[in-house]
Amino acid sequence: MNANKDQNHYEILIVEDNVGDFTLIQDFLEERFLTPKIHWAQSFKQAKANLISIDCKIDLVLLDLTLPDKSGENLIIEIIPICHQMPLIVLTGYSDVEFGTKSLSLGVSDYLVKDELSAVSLYKSILYNLERKKTQIQLETSERRYSDLFHLSPIPMWVYDVETLRFLDVNAAAIRNYGYTQEEFLAMTILEIRPKKENPKILERIEFLNKNKPSIAQGIYTHQKKNGEIFFVDIQSNSIPYEGTFARIILANDITERFIYIEAIEKQNEKLKEIAWIQSHVVRAPLARMMGLINLMKHQGFDSPDNEELYNYLMTSANEFDEIIKEVTNKAELMKLEIIK
Repeated sequence: MNANKDQNHYEILIVEDNVGDFTLIQDFLEERFLTPKIHWAQSFKQAKANLISIDCKIDLVLLDLTLPDKSGENLIIEIIPICHQMPLIVLTGYSDVEFGTKSLSLGVSDYLVKDELSAVSLYKSILYNLERKKTQIQLETSERRYSDLFHLSPIPMWVYDVETLRFLDVNAAAIRNYGYTQEEFLAMTILEIRPKKENPKILERIEFLNKNKPSIAQGIYTHQKKNGEIFFVDIQSNSIPYEGTFARIILANDITERFIYIEAIEKQNEKLKEIAWIQSHVVRAPLARMMGLINLMKHQGFDSPDNEELYNYLMTSANEFDEIIKEVTNKAELMKLEIIK
């Protein structure tokens, strides 16, 4: 017989002033659970003392709606906060069925009619509400973790509606980097943080994302701050359901400094190419002339009367060669200055 009982160890608080009803509920619990630990409170005051105790390990509360010191709506309103995250099941009579239904809107997990209560119905309700509460806690933890990751991220993030393009949420980093308040962001669309000339390209991109619905997308775009400053961002996005609508969550990493650095490197590369071309083409011409003149002088003999004219040609080529070297040196110095900047 014991093998068929639930072997999970639960602590259950029964808040009931009627000894007969308490005994019946206790029997039902012991019929279905192998080792239940049952606490009994006969008034709201006793129930509160149990629930706020430092040693409180109660998993679930079974609550009668009529107690000597408190009843009905007031009872539920006052006991819900001190139950914290544990499920609260209301036990009601036939005359209280309508209010039992209403009690669900006040935060109770379930309500059971006493005259219809059985070991099976009570067991099913307890298991269902314990599992539902566990799932709810996991969901709240997940949502809280998402919220922390979103709002505490040092990188600007936001969520926008894929149909209206309106901002649905923004984090503190986006507010700080773009210069808009949260209220201003939530009154805007994502087109308003981009240069107007970029809008056709952005709309085309959004149409592609909405049509193909990729889970993850990435691209580099130009954005505009409230003060008009243009900067470059690496956008990574993901589709998410958000408060009943289809949305995308955006992570916008400012890569302006990287862009400026790459642009500087590209300019330097162009200058290096120019220097290399000078060395391979321009330098070669006067150098070839100088070598030819020296060979001619050697052939004629260094004391030849014709050498004066050759000396003049040689000096002209040397001066030309010197100017080219100065030009190469100046370009190299300019590159150094730009790197320092």
